[in-house]
Amino acid sequence: MDGGQVSLEPAAAGPSIPGPSVIAPLRAVVRLRRRVCLLRKRRLLPPGAGPASGAGAARAGCSSGAPRADWDRPQFFTFDGPAELRSRTPRKRRRRSRVVLYPEPSRKCRPHAERRSRAQRCLVLLVAVVGFQVLNAIENLDDNAQRYDLDGLEKALQRAVFGQPAAVGRIVALLRDYLATHVHSRPLLLALHGPSGVGKSHVGRLLARHFRAVLEDGALVLQYHARHHCPEPRAAQACREQLAGLVADVVARAEVEEKTPLVVLDEAELMPRELLDELRSLLQPQRAHHFHNAVYVLLSSAGGADITRFVLRNASSTRPRRPDGDPDGAATLRAEEELRAALRALLVREHPLWQAAAIVPFLLLDKQDVVSCFREEMAAEGFFPEQARAELLAAQLSYYRVAGREFAVTGCKQVVAKVNLL
Repeated sequence: MDGGQVSLEPAAAGPSIPGPSVIAPLRAVVRLRRRVCLLRKRRLLPPGAGPASGAGAARAGCSSGAPRADWDRPQFFTFDGPAELRSRTPRKRRRRSRVVLYPEPSRKCRPHAERRSRAQRCLVLLVAVVGFQVLNAIENLDDNAQRYDLDGLEKALQRAVFGQPAAVGRIVALLRDYLATHVHSRPLLLALHGPSGVGKSHVGRLLARHFRAVLEDGALVLQYHARHHCPEPRAAQACREQLAGLVADVVARAEVEEKTPLVVLDEAELMPRELLDELRSLLQPQRAHHFHNAVYVLLSSAGGADITRFVLRNASSTRPRRPDGDPDGAATLRAEEELRAALRALLVREHPLWQAAAIVPFLLLDKQDVVSCFREEMAAEGFFPEQARAELLAAQLSYYRVAGREFAVTGCKQVVAKVNLL
């Protein structure tokens, strides 16, 4: 080759050497391969490894003829730098929560976070407050009833009143129901009716004595006797004004002390119509609220003849009910209901006051009850309550004799006079 021109003649004999046109592309391919190996190893090196170790590893890995795994083989080639290749590394996908499948027969429940809310907590708090108020109200009911010691009243009546177990039980039940609360919409009117000598006035005195003791104020108990407070010559209108003033003073005083007063009106059959009208006006709900909180007890012999006929006609079924289960208890209860209905119909024709009254009939006393009255009175007067002597005194009284039973005509009315003659 002269003057820098390539000779077209064949070279001398000897080994053939590739020309520049073949060597240059081979060198470019080797350089590219080394660069690719170096980039690949840099991606696989830990963060603390240096470039020298990476280059050596690249040369060792690329020069070795060992077969490479499929994951080490590049899928495609790019001219991006190492930083760009590192930023394009695939991110780890989030693991999706599995869908909860509920079986058909089971109960589907909401998640815990959705099931409890503020509204549900407020509802639970409201239920707790209401329940506490109800329990407090029940305790207040018990406290208000305990103030009047109705259990003690029941025992006193059962011990001192003979032959009237049904009447005593009804009186105590009505008082227990009414005195359970202090606030009422209308007063309680008890109407005790029966013939003479069966214990109506005695029950009225026992009630007055008991209420004076439990209320600790005798001014809250009013005992009104028609024969004494309103005799015949006195004008009925004056008696009405006097009764209205007495009742107003009692209920006003009881309202201040937050107690329930007791008004006992004896011999109600002798009261003029004006007094009955005043009593009816006191029971109306239109009156002031302090008039609603009171207990009125009417003692009257009105309807005594009807009670006597009823007892004599049903002498075989009007026995007192025993607490251990009397077989005639149901029949006695039906008879008492019929008697109360008949008395109400009779008394309402006399005056509409009895329409709002709780009627309690007092039945006739048999001979054994009269004997008990004699023994009680003899003990009170200082005599020994001998059974034979009491029976002898009871035999001196008059009796209705029906169905093998003896009912006293005058009850225990003459017991005091007979004992005083001893």
